[in-house]
Amino acid sequence: MAKKVFIKSYGCQMNVYDAERMADVLAPAGYALTDDQDAADLIILNTCHIREKAAEKVYSELGRIRRRHEETGGARPTVAVAGCVAQAEGEEILRRARHVDLVVGPQNYHRLPQLLAEAGRATSRGGVVDTEFPLDSKFDHLPEPTARGPAAFLTVQEGCDRFCAFCVVPYTRGAEYSRPARAVIDEARRQVAAGVREITLLGQNVNAYHGIDGGLAALIRALAAIDGLERIRYTTSHPRDMDDALILAHAEIPALMPNLHLPAQSGSDAILARMNRRHTAADYLRIVEALRRARPDIALSSDFIVGHPGESERDFEATLALVREAGFAQAYSFKYSPRPGTPAAEMDGQVPEAEKSDRLARLQSLLNDQQLAFNRRAVGTTVPVLFDRPGKRPRQLAGRSPHMQSVHVDCAGAGEAAALFGTIAPVAVEAAHANSLAGRLASDRPAAGRLLQRETAGA
Repeated sequence: MAKKVFIKSYGCQMNVYDAERMADVLAPAGYALTDDQDAADLIILNTCHIREKAAEKVYSELGRIRRRHEETGGARPTVAVAGCVAQAEGEEILRRARHVDLVVGPQNYHRLPQLLAEAGRATSRGGVVDTEFPLDSKFDHLPEPTARGPAAFLTVQEGCDRFCAFCVVPYTRGAEYSRPARAVIDEARRQVAAGVREITLLGQNVNAYHGIDGGLAALIRALAAIDGLERIRYTTSHPRDMDDALILAHAEIPALMPNLHLPAQSGSDAILARMNRRHTAADYLRIVEALRRARPDIALSSDFIVGHPGESERDFEATLALVREAGFAQAYSFKYSPRPGTPAAEMDGQVPEAEKSDRLARLQSLLNDQQLAFNRRAVGTTVPVLFDRPGKRPRQLAGRSPHMQSVHVDCAGAGEAAALFGTIAPVAVEAAHANSLAGRLASDRPAAGRLLQRETAGA
């Protein structure tokens, strides 16, 4: 009987992709995925180190796992900590949580079967730690990916050389690495052959991709030529690497969806300099203007940090001004939290918690208003939706619009829902909410591919 593995992922989309690849790596070793942690023979916490107290949250979860096992009895599961907290904490995890068997960084999970075998032999003397940065790429050793739905992630770039003052990514994910274009294209072809219709290209700094002459724009053009791949997205981008060729790609490639996540982080030039972002607010707005000239219907999302060391009320007002001028369909905003080992953690001018909370509330109020207004503009229009998951109600399907909005539709019956899953179909939008749209299937349905090309081309 197959052993069962439970994987809990925190944080970014890359961790979701990594979790899927861990399952692919473990399958030949006899492990099958389970959603029931209590039934698992192996529990993997795939961790993120971006937010405040990330490590403490992992230790808290490890404590719950230990207590749950003590309450239920039975055979003790193997416990592994993977991802960026594993990379940052290393041996400290074994010291503080003695029931952990394996600590593995994000560059070494392709070695999971071997490391688990070592951990099994090492029980009497403690767990195994592998947080080295290997000379060869893990992608050279990963098995064929398993398609798990009509939309998929595909990592094309890892690591970051930007060294923003607040960020731990260069220390936990390492230097920038771009996968060879041929490997990416081959993986995309296999995904499409397995039923994938939309691929999101992932990277900590994805638009710094250099695995092909011409960079990310050239890779997207090559992927757009794959028959059956109808939608392409990419995330996360840095303004410094948003070049003219990539902006032009948004104008010329129908499969490249009209939405872009482009973190600004702040609207104050003084704070951007302290963050080591190497762009100004004016630089950011010029990119936004160029994108909208190329693709007038593009929807922008962004990231913002409030209360970065040195941020004054005037600096914060500059962020509000940038948000008002740029206009966002969606954004993620956070209070600054010091990450150990980063330059910002040692800076003077740390902002009191109460001020950070007040600023965050004001920023989120503005961003929420913009998001709701953007969604409301969709009411009365017909949008092509890729149905990729069940809704919350019986016979309800959910999917994504080209602008990355979540769209819910009630189907006539289970048969219609089953037939629609994995397809792109036109939806007449009837209602807009803060985080989603609702509608009905359009009565006059042209072929999904033709509709997608017409609407996303802005015709």
